[in-house]
Amino acid sequence: MDNIKKNLIRTVDYLSAQIGQRCYKDLEQLSKTADYIEQALRSSGCETERQGFTYRGNAYCNILTEVKGTDASCDDILVIGAHYDSAEGTPGADDNASGVAGLLELARLTKQQPLKRTVLFVAFCLEEPPAYMTKHMGSYIHAKSLHDKSVKVHGMISLEMLGYYCVDKGCQYYPSSLFKLVYPNTGHFIAFVGNFSSRHFSGRVKTSFSAVSMVPVETLNGFSIIPGVDFSDHRNYWKFGYPAFMITDTAFYRNPNYHDSGDTPETLDYDRLTLLIEGLYRTFQVV
Repeated sequence: MDNIKKNLIRTVDYLSAQIGQRCYKDLEQLSKTADYIEQALRSSGCETERQGFTYRGNAYCNILTEVKGTDASCDDILVIGAHYDSAEGTPGADDNASGVAGLLELARLTKQQPLKRTVLFVAFCLEEPPAYMTKHMGSYIHAKSLHDKSVKVHGMISLEMLGYYCVDKGCQYYPSSLFKLVYPNTGHFIAFVGNFSSRHFSGRVKTSFSAVSMVPVETLNGFSIIPGVDFSDHRNYWKFGYPAFMITDTAFYRNPNYHDSGDTPETLDYDRLTLLIEGLYRTFQVV
């Protein structure tokens, strides 16, 4: 586990500091990012596949790697994804180099010691605007492809902004002041956020995570009318009947650098991020 923090820092730095902005216009930067992800996965012993698609006349791709499970009786798969593009105007360290870094580490650890269930790791392109909330999102294309092939999905987890934490009283915000009656006013926790239909799946993961990790976790399962509940790639799996939720540091409800030039590597807490990834890996071994 001692290499996790080093690898997380390296990925976040490369994507956000060396490559920088990775919006839909930045074809060269997106290509470099895809190459980096593919190389990192292959160096972990994983085989990769590119799922290509077009948007506004340009070519983009999702990057997939599957780690076979050890229990043949588990005939459904776990999908873990993170988007590698960034919004225009930001280097995207937290959003979402942190998620990609976590994805690569979880794939590396899983390849070393596979889970009982087959895991499909997916790095998505085009989560951010203008593709956002359209059928042009990489995650929509992937979710549809699973449905079209009648793939059984145990559940999908989106890694969406994992690295920003704050401990000052009042630094954590919510869609409504009513949330303050239930949830913490400091941003020291990680959140599992999904729709009502995915509550059993996210609840099982939370229970398992809390048993193996010291990282505080909060859950919210609600309807999309609550701002933020569907603000990532997990939303597209709901459309095809798959349970899905995102793991997030709550984005703009906590991080003042959201979609801003200040979303840089040095603003992230790599110790907490490392503990999170360690805990998630242990969790996935039993869910």
